[in-house]
Amino acid sequence: MDGTAGSGGAIEGDQRVARDGKQHEGASVADGPGGEQRVSDGAAGAAGGAGTVALDVSRVTKDALDDAVVRAVEGAVSSRECGAVVTFRGVVRDVDGGRDVTGLDYEAHPDATEVLRRCCAAVSAETGLCVAAVHRYGVLTIGDVALVASVASGHRAEAFAACSLLVERIKAEVPIWKRQHFTDGDSEWVGL
Repeated sequence: MDGTAGSGGAIEGDQRVARDGKQHEGASVADGPGGEQRVSDGAAGAAGGAGTVALDVSRVTKDALDDAVVRAVEGAVSSRECGAVVTFRGVVRDVDGGRDVTGLDYEAHPDATEVLRRCCAAVSAETGLCVAAVHRYGVLTIGDVALVASVASGHRAEAFAACSLLVERIKAEVPIWKRQHFTDGDSEWVGL
């Protein structure tokens, strides 16, 4: 087990963390408007109505980043006052630098989830917007999703800018390294 969320964006144990950065142990999880998950603990919510706060779904995981994970990430940032939700999916492509790629191996430092959450918190603080991201590690094949990053705001321009900032920050700071495998049998590490 990698100490992160299980498939479909479920939260393991009582490690529920709200946008306010506090753990809400013993809080109950319920679906909010639009299907997003909310933690109800009696506190006023950052993005939801009274008594709800969004789950912090941001993490690094070995689990496949499927549509359920994308919905969980979008749900964590969405609210009724946000007219724009921008989501980026980083997908493993079959070519890099003119060379044919067969697949990737991602290695993650044990603190990668913590660093990714710090990146999300920093971008949120800088922009004033709700952000979340999930990065996958392990063996990925062509077409697999390696990164999901989502930002919600009142308007699209600020959501696009913040999502781009979030992705660049994650790529620059989160300790995840990529080994590309090429069709000629060669491989190379990227991001070391």
